[in-house]
Amino acid sequence: MSDQTKTICVLGLGYIGLPTASLLGTKGYRVHGVDVSPDVVATINSGGIHIVEPDLDILVKSAVQSGNLTAGLEPVEADIFIIAVPTPFKGDHEPDLSYVEQATKTISQFIKPGNLVILESTSPIGTTDEVVATILQQDGHKVGEDVYVAHCPERVLPGRILIELVQNDRVVGGVDEESTQVAVDFYETFVRGEVLATSAKTAELVKLTENAYRDVNIAFANELSMIAETEEVNAWEVIELANRHPRVNILQPGPGVGGHCIAVDPWFIVSRAPEQAKLIRTAREVNDSKPQWVMAQVRKQADRFKNPVIGCLGLAFKADVDDLRESPALNLVQQLQSEDVGQVLVCEPNLKQHSEFELLPLAEVIKKSDIILLLVDHKPFKKLTATSLNNKVVIDTRGIVK
Repeated sequence: MSDQTKTICVLGLGYIGLPTASLLGTKGYRVHGVDVSPDVVATINSGGIHIVEPDLDILVKSAVQSGNLTAGLEPVEADIFIIAVPTPFKGDHEPDLSYVEQATKTISQFIKPGNLVILESTSPIGTTDEVVATILQQDGHKVGEDVYVAHCPERVLPGRILIELVQNDRVVGGVDEESTQVAVDFYETFVRGEVLATSAKTAELVKLTENAYRDVNIAFANELSMIAETEEVNAWEVIELANRHPRVNILQPGPGVGGHCIAVDPWFIVSRAPEQAKLIRTAREVNDSKPQWVMAQVRKQADRFKNPVIGCLGLAFKADVDDLRESPALNLVQQLQSEDVGQVLVCEPNLKQHSEFELLPLAEVIKKSDIILLLVDHKPFKKLTATSLNNKVVIDTRGIVK
């Protein structure tokens, strides 16, 4: 059987699993996607999508109509299994690997000699060896001999997932050399970037390092923004001018850090090495505390009004997506609502509705509000100017109002 006719079973049809499954389906693989949600399964089988990502609707529809992509609630036999399930927290920032464990146990009965099992979920160091490979070995599979196990973390940007799945370099690490090579051979069938071979543990730490690096840099920018506010200096101008130095590249401050990657992954390093990861922990604490600093700014301005109307622009964790995971913007709006600081109006152009808030058009929010709290730098918000917001108190956490 050639690579182009092999079958693939993808577990988890979220922001990574669905784009990956649909892309592989259009590359000629026969793909069966698995999700715990009957609604998600039904939506995909009808050729639709349940998440917002540019061009994903076209890709899914094409893969489904070709017969190369199907979805179900249970796995099926396949040549390659890709685990793309969540790895959230439990308790005090401890990684919850129960989804990975359950996914591995679920596919174990369908695995046969020659199969490749890939963990794509961002995971703490050791997960591929100590969880996935161990469970399969306990179930009687000969890992490294006739079943191959590897880790290949996704490294894509929401809004550019379909482009970056193909173009970005990928880091692939197996639990042994043979597993590494089998996994590398698979990714080279559809990745145009370089596929870099290493060990499973190294691949796990590489992904965590990428996001911890950015988290530390953003924490530095967030500290600068708070210092600049105290000194009545524009933080974004400071960063722009400092970045003119040839060896300085400071990222942008914001109301905090969200998303399932940067806000979560550094804690996986801290959990594994609490005595060594002092800087990484401190950066996480700085970024987690930033929303409270923004809240203090809002309260200060709200005290100037008898019954303030606060217009909140954006709920997503980053620009031009509908993803609310770990979103500091959503957290802030919820806190404003619960503390009754004032009447809260919300505009989120990437969502049709939200269970907690009525979503209003941008023009209506601006017209009715005394205070504009700009939380996300969505494209429609970038058109706002000081003139268009005349007579409004503006708290711009993204530095986009000219």
